[in-house]
Amino acid sequence: MASSKSDTSMLQKIPLFSSLTDAQVAAFSQRAGTKSYPRNTILVTEGDDTDSLFVVQAGKVKVYLSDEEGKELILNIQGPGDYFGEVALLDDAPRSASVMTLEDTRCLVVSKRDFQECLLQNPQIALVLLRDLSQRLRQLTENVKSLALMDVYGRVARTLLGLAEKRDGQMVIDQKLTQKDIANMVGASREMVSRILKDLTAGGYISMNRAGMTINEKLPAHW
Repeated sequence: MASSKSDTSMLQKIPLFSSLTDAQVAAFSQRAGTKSYPRNTILVTEGDDTDSLFVVQAGKVKVYLSDEEGKELILNIQGPGDYFGEVALLDDAPRSASVMTLEDTRCLVVSKRDFQECLLQNPQIALVLLRDLSQRLRQLTENVKSLALMDVYGRVARTLLGLAEKRDGQMVIDQKLTQKDIANMVGASREMVSRILKDLTAGGYISMNRAGMTINEKLPAHW
């Protein structure tokens, strides 16, 4: 499916392409394609030799690692305006992680050739890429530190606070994550996460509904 004016408008709001002129963004989006995927669709598989950059227009995806037994570690959850797949376009190596949709999702898909051509014509994009990659490396370092040094409760609390956004004076997580999702994000069992969430709910620290979760007050330092 060809891109539209709405695709161009969305690209203009993404920091990666913010240095481009309107004409450059329009030309770039015309060479991209828009695709829609249902929930639980695997877009990228770790180890694949695919060559596309994905920009999320609507919906949410999870970036994760898995082993042969199906055990997962969720590295990140991305929504509208986020992008993934850029690393494989830069180093020509296989995909370093898998990506699956968490809900119905629409993405702008950019080929390796078009992305590299845009990069060559607009080298300032490389500076934005370097900054974004540096931020992701810092986040990965913090995640490794959390897994190595924090107990399960500390990792759950850190994850909830990292997902929450301040809205109307409240800290809100506007996505429906299962206990298993959270367990896969913190490297723990679903049963342990279930007990922690149950205690936090009973203590009034959090409340959950169909849309997500609200953090009602500062989470305790220890559990």
